[in-house]
Amino acid sequence: MFGGGAARSQGSVKYKGQDYRAEVKLNLTEAYKTHQQTFTVNGKNIRNTVQAGIENGQEIKIKGYGGPGVNGGPNGDLFITFTIVNNTAFTRRGNDLYLEAPISLYKAVLGGDETINTLDGKVKLTIQPETPNGTKVRLKGKGFPVYKSEGSFGDLYITWQVELPKNLTE
Repeated sequence: MFGGGAARSQGSVKYKGQDYRAEVKLNLTEAYKTHQQTFTVNGKNIRNTVQAGIENGQEIKIKGYGGPGVNGGPNGDLFITFTIVNNTAFTRRGNDLYLEAPISLYKAVLGGDETINTLDGKVKLTIQPETPNGTKVRLKGKGFPVYKSEGSFGDLYITWQVELPKNLTE
């Protein structure tokens, strides 16, 4: 009507495909290490690297693995939400781990060594004589890995829980 405009043909508009959403459950010990995982979405196997330190509720996007585009448009994306299930004695807060570890009354009073299991192996700790119940010890760099920051770790906080002897006689 006003001249010079390009004519549009019906059906030539390209639309992006539908985005897909999925949920994946990982144990805390699995989230501790970077690993390959295969997801099956609509009959397609998708192999993806899950980075160490992934958080509970964190979402990642895999571009192009959603629904097919319309009229030659790009495929949608796949969004995966991670649920981290704690299968350890540790409590995770961010990249720090917390553990309540029992020690005998004798070690608390006299001192000694205690071996603690971490997610990275065993650590031998020295308990000072006259250690009160609830004493906290910080192990720098022995916590959870920082997401997408290789070699960076949070801290491990250990709270000593003094166990009183049971079934004492006069």
